[in-house]
Amino acid sequence: MTEKHPQSGKDSQSVPWSDAIRFIAQLSHDLRNDLNAIELQSTYIEELGKSEEVRNEIKRLREMISRLASTLQRLSRVVGEVKPNLIAYPASDFMQDLRGKIDHDFPEESKEISWEIQLGDAMLNVDPQFFEEAFTEIFANAFRHDRGKGPLVARAKIDDKKFLFTLCEPKARFDLPTQNWGREPLRKMSQRHYGLGLNRVRGIVEAHGGDLNAQYDPKVSALITTLRLPVSDDSLEEA
Repeated sequence: MTEKHPQSGKDSQSVPWSDAIRFIAQLSHDLRNDLNAIELQSTYIEELGKSEEVRNEIKRLREMISRLASTLQRLSRVVGEVKPNLIAYPASDFMQDLRGKIDHDFPEESKEISWEIQLGDAMLNVDPQFFEEAFTEIFANAFRHDRGKGPLVARAKIDDKKFLFTLCEPKARFDLPTQNWGREPLRKMSQRHYGLGLNRVRGIVEAHGGDLNAQYDPKVSALITTLRLPVSDDSLEEA
């Protein structure tokens, strides 16, 4: 599919997202293979080196290679297909486990979170690995992007037979549109961040039968991210 650029008049190509995903995955795979070869070669050179200075420089080189390989691995993961393996998971247990992970991954930032949890005995059918990944990305985004003064408020409750999670981020101002929240991959990029995180979150949430949205509330100067997921029918019957 081609479209005319409004200013230049030239044809520009619109590439399907599925093709972009395959390209990213293949490129990451090829580059990781090259990095593995460089790693092996640096190991061999290190064994030959007699100077302590040379050994130290090679060690730094290997650390740089490792960081780049990790970046490529994460990139492949966030564009990968979401195929959840669902298990029963008490909602209150998940939130407790999530708090532990956030405290571990963000030891300083997590001190500024106010948690309000009211879930009772509700059960979720989720893939814990994917589910944790999605929530961790939501918090990582909140810590990373233009936070205002005040705590982040994380609330979780059962509302209208659904698991309802909201995260309120204090922001003095917010100018980005939220209609397509998580539906515009690659739109906003920075060093080592490629605008794929929220798209990944949306994919995980929708694979679990839920929905994700966000809205800025100027009355309280906060960006409110809302995530809804179905709860187990069995837990509703018991309630």
